[in-house]
Amino acid sequence: MSKQQLPIVNSGVVAGDGDGTCCAPLVCEPLSQAEAAELAPLFKAIADPVRLRLLSLIACHEGGEACVCDLTAAFDLTAPTISHHLKVLKQAGLIDSERRGTWVYYWLNPGVLERLSAILGPRAAAAAASAAAS
Repeated sequence: MSKQQLPIVNSGVVAGDGDGTCCAPLVCEPLSQAEAAELAPLFKAIADPVRLRLLSLIACHEGGEACVCDLTAAFDLTAPTISHHLKVLKQAGLIDSERRGTWVYYWLNPGVLERLSAILGPRAAAAAASAAAS
């Protein structure tokens, strides 16, 4: 994967408008072919319901990290199946892990999630504003 960083867009509230509407992003450009090819595997990794739930469970876990023993209990799936899904998330760079004794602990990779959010955030905010206006 390329090490090119996408711009982070501040989608904050317009100063002084007081109604809570988001401002238009300062930088809003379509993805290049290379950027789309680089980001597609990340979206593919979270497109599975089990993996999306795993991300959510890890993010919501106290301390920002979760033991695999806590994750497997939340599903009616075998441990090898959960391990496979965690491996896919880790290979995509969405999570990282560390073995501590017998157990493996997982946490989110905030840099990768910020990148995905920068792609979705401005467009999602603009779409929501457009829908609310109509």
